Amino acid sequence: MAAKNLLTTAPPYRVERALKNLGKNLRTARLRRNLKVAEVAEKIGTGPRPISDAERGKPSTSAVVYVALLWAYDLLEPLEAVANPDSDKQGLKLTNTRQRARGHDKHGLDDDF
Repeated sequence: MAAKNLLTTAPPYRVERALKNLGKNLRTARLRRNLKVAEVAEKIGTGPRPISDAERGKPSTSAVVYVALLWAYDLLEPLEAVANPDSDKQGLKLTNTRQRARGHDKHGLDDDF
């Protein structure tokens, strides 16, 4: 029997809290729009179970369900700024201190015979 993915069964606390918060916010967005779970499920092309799971912040729910729900509620635009490389202060600082010249291993094949 395959081992369960620890990330979906026992994610780090901050990840779990973020998912629970997102789920709560998605539920609030649905209720404010006076939509039923079945209506939203039909709009995004899934069944009601994934919607309910996402609203509970269940870690094993596919990311596509969370993103589709944001789309369904016209809340997708802020997601486009998430993990923007231009806003990654730590990554930019690291890039400035040690620049990688290539995207692959330097010790690859060559033409030197």
